[in-house]
Amino acid sequence: MVEEIENELTEQFFAAVLSLENMDECYQFFRDNATVSEVRSLARRLEVARLLNEGSTYDEIVEETGVSSATVGRVKKVLEYGEGGLEKAIDRL
Repeated sequence: MVEEIENELTEQFFAAVLSLENMDECYQFFRDNATVSEVRSLARRLEVARLLNEGSTYDEIVEETGVSSATVGRVKKVLEYGEGGLEKAIDRL
């Protein structure tokens, strides 16, 4: 079962993210609210999704990003069965 994330605290967090006006503000916000490891993990998952969309193989992605093949598999599953958020973000980059 997928754990739901929708609640008032999450909405407040997302509203705060959407209020940020530039890259410097994003860095400041995420440095204050997440560990370096957490931010890097999210960034790597986005890169894995981008590479999967480009047709890269699991081995290429593992080599380039340093993530495990299990992480690549999880991201692939999200791309196939998720809500489309990663694809939307990638398309807008």
